[in-house]
Amino acid sequence: MFGTLIDTTTFTPWSFFTDLGLIFFLLLIGKLIRVKIKLVQQLFIPPSLIAGILGLAFGPNGLGWLPFSNNLGTYASVMIALVFASLALSSPKIKIKEVASKVGPMWVFSQIGMLIQWGLAGLFGLFVMKAIWPSLNDAFGVMLSTGFYGGHGTAAAIGGAFNNLGWDEATSLGMTTATVGVICAVLGGLVLIKIATKKHVTSFVTDFKDLPDELRHGLLPEEKRDSVGASTTSSISIEALTFHMGFVFVAAFLGYVLSLLVKHWYPELELPVFSCAFVTGLIIKSIGNRCKYSDYIDCNLTQRVGSFFTDLLVACGVAAINLGVVVKYAVPLIVLIAFGIVLVLAITFYFGRHLSKTYWFERSIFAWGWWTGTMAMGIALIRIVDPKMQSKAMDDYALAYLPVAPVEILLITFVPIAFTAGWSLWLLLGCLVLSAILLGFAASMGWWRSSTCDRK
Repeated sequence: MFGTLIDTTTFTPWSFFTDLGLIFFLLLIGKLIRVKIKLVQQLFIPPSLIAGILGLAFGPNGLGWLPFSNNLGTYASVMIALVFASLALSSPKIKIKEVASKVGPMWVFSQIGMLIQWGLAGLFGLFVMKAIWPSLNDAFGVMLSTGFYGGHGTAAAIGGAFNNLGWDEATSLGMTTATVGVICAVLGGLVLIKIATKKHVTSFVTDFKDLPDELRHGLLPEEKRDSVGASTTSSISIEALTFHMGFVFVAAFLGYVLSLLVKHWYPELELPVFSCAFVTGLIIKSIGNRCKYSDYIDCNLTQRVGSFFTDLLVACGVAAINLGVVVKYAVPLIVLIAFGIVLVLAITFYFGRHLSKTYWFERSIFAWGWWTGTMAMGIALIRIVDPKMQSKAMDDYALAYLPVAPVEILLITFVPIAFTAGWSLWLLLGCLVLSAILLGFAASMGWWRSSTCDRK
């Protein structure tokens, strides 16, 4: 529709302006839909998710009416770094021992969630699916983890490696499971949240019937409106919002630089930018606490800046989903994906319940979105059940992912090599053995909760 007016063949600053203009337009449409349509209210669907779905439907991956650039998917990666930078800058003062106690269970939860999915999915494909369809490639099962846990980026990386090793169908299969995984993350997550609110296991939202109107449609009456934050600087020198966004962008940028430096010094180790941004944000916050300038960083305003980027992240991430993947093995893929949904559901909510001292459902629903779709999906789901991020699940995850990242990178690197060289069984069994060791370690540290966790 806008193709004759806007050039989408080359990326320019005006392309970026167009992308943001269209995303904000869709966010406002999403908000209008949330206000007017009761079904959307009943499903707790945030406007950012609606905007992403509209962008997917009417953008280049759908009807092609909206002239988004090819860089729309990259924005989500940038927004994640800004979100975690703002989380670090708005974090309260915590002692190192307290951080270790909080992050330890989340680290074990995150690590075994990855290892068990890779291990069991690979073994399911190697022994069960190969018995039914002998012509399948030995690595067919790990295409589930490639898409579910890894997402489209991992699907491209592992698919490309398998292509170079002689299996040219791997990329299409990985992209297919990644796309279906995102759909499972969103729709399945909403169903799980609906069930959880009915069973009163959520901490920040209750049964929909008991919610006040402003939580259903999201518009606050005048008497219930709160301040977005304190103005800690005089606007005659610098606007408070500019001041706070400056810290967020600097922390995220330094995280990006740190990631590049690590990759330069150790090419085999590629730390995620968002984790590095969280670390650099903590460093800036720590220096500020010593130098007293952090007294002028308002936590509420910084959190609102992070929420702003989260809305953009979800909208851009969903709108950039590639739905043009051709499914070549429909029946085996359906079986594999059905197995994967049951597997991730069991891992997420069993271990999430027992490895969370508080807010187990909020942490588990975040993991469900992450382990079936992408981190953007996890953020979208946790925003529904924890609108103000009071559970601090994302804070803990950002730190916990640092030791998880090297293991994930090793898997992405060696899975194609192991399957091609005939070491696949040992690799998959190794994932399960390491998971058992980690669970034993968690029990010895007192992180395993044998009884149902408190909600708060």
